[in-house]
Amino acid sequence: MEFRYQYFGSTTVDESATAQAFRFAPDTLRPPTHFDATLRRDGLAHLQFREALSALHAVVVSDMRVRGRDKSAYRQWLEANEQSLLAQFMARAGELKTRAAALRTELTALREQKATLLKPFYQAQRKYFDWLYQANRDAWYVLDPVITVHPDRLLFEAFSQDESSYCAVSVSHNVFSHTGQMACGTTNIDYSASLYEEFQKIRDYRDTRLTVDPAGFGVQVGSDADLHEEKIDLPDSWVRGFLQVSSAMALPATVLELHPMDLHSLCATLRQHRERGGPRSIRVELAPEAAPRLVFEPWNIELPTRRSQLLGQPLQAPQTIRLWGRRRLLLLERLIALATRVRVHLLGTGLPSFWVVEMGEVTVTLGLSGWSANDWSAAARFHLLAPRHAVQDSCKLAVAQDLQQHWQATPAQIASRTGLPMADVNAALALWTQAGRAVYDLPAGRFAWRELMREPIELNTLQAASEEENAGLKLVLAGGVSLQGIDRAEDGSGRMRIRGEVKQGSRTEQPVLELNADEQITDTLCSCNHFQQHRLRRGPCSHMLALRLVAQPKIDAQRQGAAVEEARK
Repeated sequence: MEFRYQYFGSTTVDESATAQAFRFAPDTLRPPTHFDATLRRDGLAHLQFREALSALHAVVVSDMRVRGRDKSAYRQWLEANEQSLLAQFMARAGELKTRAAALRTELTALREQKATLLKPFYQAQRKYFDWLYQANRDAWYVLDPVITVHPDRLLFEAFSQDESSYCAVSVSHNVFSHTGQMACGTTNIDYSASLYEEFQKIRDYRDTRLTVDPAGFGVQVGSDADLHEEKIDLPDSWVRGFLQVSSAMALPATVLELHPMDLHSLCATLRQHRERGGPRSIRVELAPEAAPRLVFEPWNIELPTRRSQLLGQPLQAPQTIRLWGRRRLLLLERLIALATRVRVHLLGTGLPSFWVVEMGEVTVTLGLSGWSANDWSAAARFHLLAPRHAVQDSCKLAVAQDLQQHWQATPAQIASRTGLPMADVNAALALWTQAGRAVYDLPAGRFAWRELMREPIELNTLQAASEEENAGLKLVLAGGVSLQGIDRAEDGSGRMRIRGEVKQGSRTEQPVLELNADEQITDTLCSCNHFQQHRLRRGPCSHMLALRLVAQPKIDAQRQGAAVEEARK
């Protein structure tokens, strides 16, 4: 997919002994979005803003992919010359052995002097890469962050270079002492390489002004010298990753409230130890009426978190959740000193986790995929766990118009204002999230209107159906799915358990789905190989999806019957 940006001028920083002004250049091809405000100098507002955007930058430039050497050219050359080289070696075997012995002696002497001999080379190499980072941005390309101006906050969003880490920085307008003209909306900003260094100069003894410059929107002449355009060809994975993050954030999760000093101890343990072999995971051990425990593998170092606690419903039985790609948590180190509250949202073993760090009026959300090499778009199918029943176009439009008007709202607020059933609102919000028009605000527990792209996203190309989804539909059409029952919880919580049988060839699978009151899949069970091997790390299997498709009409009928009965009362 080709991303096309057009900026009038570029992001600039003007500074003096008493003031500092950041002027961001927005994308002029998008609807007008601008903002102008001055940071408060009292309290910790300037520090919170500085450290949050520094953490955003650390995520943007993060790349933890393991890159091996490209040996394809060597293998091609070896294949063409192997026979001749072997013949030459056999003819000169004795001579080559003598020379090899002499070379080993010489290499041993050189290795002893390695530190002294190669030190100038490594220094020159470091200087070259430092120069390359500043002089050739194409070689160190970083995608411009997305900024959204809401009536009560600014939202910065960005992905890491390896697309395994997502960061969102929410800045309340209370951080600013003076707010000037403002137009709500979403745009991309020109994020220059030197901007990070300028953020480090924010101090409380001088005014700091932040401006998303509205001047560029009045430019209509394409030949203007200050008007420059960028066309960047990026894979669809970047957009698909944003969509999967939004879907994953809205899913039910196990939530821990972690004390900031426990987060510090976690990072300190990672700094003090370097693993040389697997497993490289953190085991989160939860038990009823006990503080969570963190166990670092492979050393089995236990980190008791006595000041931390589990939020939500108490556990009925011990539970263990394992997290991989833990080195990415070091991206949060700079925030610990200012953190007032840390919440960890765990979706399950090998599934994504979200780390929400609150610093007064500034909140940083770090979303991590299951592990570093597993980016958000490769195998993630979290949208399949969302409510799946059909929604009329009028309902979708009503939900979108209400969210556009209020910018941020919970499903209950939208249902109250529009008069729509809660199930329809949840399903419509899931669709708008997958269309890139809405995003789930995890810290606040509400949805926000955020148009990721300038043009509507072609879901047929970006969010193509998975093999499991296609296979599930074929099983339904073949008539091999039978619904055994829908068991509803007696405690009035709205939870339900769906049981069924799916015949596929000579095998009969018995999938089980557990849904919450919002009809989101919270737990599953199946006897098939896909589930036994991957669990939910690659989304539900075809048998679960087939059972959901067969059960959905009955669930809809029960819901409508309950609504009619409630209306009669």
